[in-house]
Amino acid sequence: MGNIMETPILSGSHLNVTLGNHKILNDVSVSFQAGVMHAILGPNGSGKTTLVRTLCGALSPESGSVKFDGTDLSTMSASCIARRIAIVWQSATAPSDLTVRHLVGYGRYAHTPWWQIRDTSADSHVEQAMELADVTCFADRRVTTLSGGERQKVWLAAALAQEPTVLILDEPTTYLDVTHQLRVLDLVRSLNQEQGITVIAVMHDLTQAARYCDRCAILKNGQLTLEGPPDALSARAIEANFDIEAWITTDPQDKLPVIQPRRPLKEAR
Repeated sequence: MGNIMETPILSGSHLNVTLGNHKILNDVSVSFQAGVMHAILGPNGSGKTTLVRTLCGALSPESGSVKFDGTDLSTMSASCIARRIAIVWQSATAPSDLTVRHLVGYGRYAHTPWWQIRDTSADSHVEQAMELADVTCFADRRVTTLSGGERQKVWLAAALAQEPTVLILDEPTTYLDVTHQLRVLDLVRSLNQEQGITVIAVMHDLTQAARYCDRCAILKNGQLTLEGPPDALSARAIEANFDIEAWITTDPQDKLPVIQPRRPLKEAR
């Protein structure tokens, strides 16, 4: 488990976001404790990505506020935020000629004058980030030659090069096979436990969320409907939020929950 502190490192209060004519977030208040791995769950279109975009300052709410360690995010510069919060987007892409080392080097932009940004690949923090993310072995390869799981680890390395306190991941295992899913989640969990990085991950797999994360929050129709430890993901809560029937058991080896969706409620008998 992470080291839970009383004061949240990142929080959103009464967040409202409308895009076009569609209300995406409706009075969402949520807090994230330092040193903890958090999952954000919910059906497609529930507002998960919009929430993390708002939490990292990429999107301004029409009302409500986001605070980092008690400071309103709207009063902080972009570089100041980037030195504290890093985000890995779901479908991040890199130029075809960029090597792993140079891509990770771009993660130093928040700490480097603009005229030196192309010369950050030799930065010791870049080497450290690649080592932490286990990508040093292909540091000089082009990013586009890597597998999906390897590329995801490279983007994690670039985020770590920012030296963040909070790492936000938008569906980090999407498009990965099960082996690479587990390797990425194992890596993220180790960064949380060994480096003390607060992790906020948008996830779809309920079992992975329950097994890897200390806290789970659920969004449905733009509203926060649940927040608590993994055992709060009861069959009743899953039914209410995902409109599915689920079967939950405990892994006899590690005593962690295994959540097996059975069928949509409309097909339940």
